[in-house]
Amino acid sequence: MQESFKVLGLTFKDTPINIRERLALDEAHIKQLLRYISEYSTANDVLILSTCNRTEIYYTSETDQSDAILQGIALQKGIAVSLIKDFFKSQIDHHQAVKHLFRVAMGLDAQVVGDLQISNQVKRAYQWSADEDMAGPFLHRLMHTIFFTNKRVVQETPFRDGAASVSYAAKELAEDITKDIRDPKILILGLGEIGKDVCRNLVGSKFSEVYITNRTEEKAQELALECNFKVSPYDQVFEAIQNADVVISSIASDKPFITKELVNKLDILSFKFFIDLSVPRSVEMNIEDVPGALVYNIDNIQSKTSEALQKRIASIPDVERIINEAIAEFNNWSKEMLVSPTIKKLKNALEDIRQEEIARFLKNADAKEAKIIEKVTKSMMQKVMKLPVLQLKAACQRGEAETLIDVLNDLFDLEKQSTEVKK
Repeated sequence: MQESFKVLGLTFKDTPINIRERLALDEAHIKQLLRYISEYSTANDVLILSTCNRTEIYYTSETDQSDAILQGIALQKGIAVSLIKDFFKSQIDHHQAVKHLFRVAMGLDAQVVGDLQISNQVKRAYQWSADEDMAGPFLHRLMHTIFFTNKRVVQETPFRDGAASVSYAAKELAEDITKDIRDPKILILGLGEIGKDVCRNLVGSKFSEVYITNRTEEKAQELALECNFKVSPYDQVFEAIQNADVVISSIASDKPFITKELVNKLDILSFKFFIDLSVPRSVEMNIEDVPGALVYNIDNIQSKTSEALQKRIASIPDVERIINEAIAEFNNWSKEMLVSPTIKKLKNALEDIRQEEIARFLKNADAKEAKIIEKVTKSMMQKVMKLPVLQLKAACQRGEAETLIDVLNDLFDLEKQSTEVKK
């Protein structure tokens, strides 16, 4: 049985944001790391998931490949391995690693329970693995099982109902911090996945003045039309920040976009709030040295109490039940992977015997007789194969497959099929 699935990673639970942002990987970095792992390790079926809350590398290998993977990350980031090693935790137990990926993909392990964004992030990570030819039969089956499980969760539970996500929590935070401000102005800076979600969550909120700015103005215009917001030109971003009471930033950049130097130039009469949803962070924390400037980052956004969130929490036992059922089904398939080579060898051995015997009897047969003999012998072989295959699969479920495989190997000398045919 293939029980070699492992995971190496760090998450928001035990790693501060200043470390997570330094070790975050974008698409280009992930694909480069996949190629590095392929060349310098024995890992297969590799999935690299990097979000604002985690950087995790899932893989299959008979041995722990943490050192090779960490070396690849260190080279990507220009950091010594010794400086990052202690932040990464390795889970080498196959079953625990499988269950962890299920929980992550369903949103059970998210900072905001049931966060909808994680499903798309997992799908993209899987696509990148496939692009780099690092997804084999095991990972393909595992991921499609996860996708089907997510569909069941959506259909059978209220776990995905409502809007309880990081972007929704940002919207609720914005409402809380502006409750004493009359007609507060909101600026959405950056239209990545989170930025778009924030905009859509603000539709129908108490905010009547919401502005969007983005490097690609066409995207801003399109979303503004959808949400009935206004567009602020990107080349006038300083003025837009000056006029806003709350700036919600989700800009993807290696360096902070909103710096202390920039904020020092602003005319802040009371308070100006910055909600930074970016990892790496796009707002410098030291801008709070400027009077009136306040910063909230991704770690400040906790699961806010809401009806949707309470429904999700209440439905967790049902989600876990569905996950356990899916894992049991996946484990059955995984176990059967062990017997597939034996079934193939047995089928080939019997087919060799059939072909040899047919060759002897067809010498004096006409076309009609040959057709009948071919049909009869194929049918006989399928019936002969049926019982061993069923017994092998049943043995898998009992954890006794190895014993039966040994018996079949001895009975049919499957490791030496050519010798068997000659006898």
